[in-house]
Amino acid sequence: MKISTRGRYALRVMIDLAEHGSTDFIPLMDIAERQEISEKYLESIVSSLSKNGLLLSLRGKGGGYKLARHPEDYSVADILHVTEGALAPIPCVVNDGADCPRACGCKTFRMWKGLYEVMEKYLSGVSLADLVQNGEGTMDYII
Repeated sequence: MKISTRGRYALRVMIDLAEHGSTDFIPLMDIAERQEISEKYLESIVSSLSKNGLLLSLRGKGGGYKLARHPEDYSVADILHVTEGALAPIPCVVNDGADCPRACGCKTFRMWKGLYEVMEKYLSGVSLADLVQNGEGTMDYII
């Protein structure tokens, strides 16, 4: 599975807001400048994050974006699900094989499902606060 630029940029936006935001709204232009990402491209990303309750937005003078919760209350999985959808390596594992007529006899289904579960567990265990701390937080590596 490959995470798109949309997912990677969403993480960068969220980290930026966690580092630079407090109670104030941060203009998108400031985030775009710091992250060296097109403001136009970021508009669609922050729109999705706002619609899904991860960000608060305010229009007009003094407007911008800020986190809706504390950084420790976001997991990487939360953020990537908004931008990427399911993080499954193959589509049939999302619905436990219900959409696949071959799932019952598939020799690789359990392997793919296991990979999906490991990825979900790991990404759900990494918080935005962990990323802000450059991975020096409570991230537990599953190996």
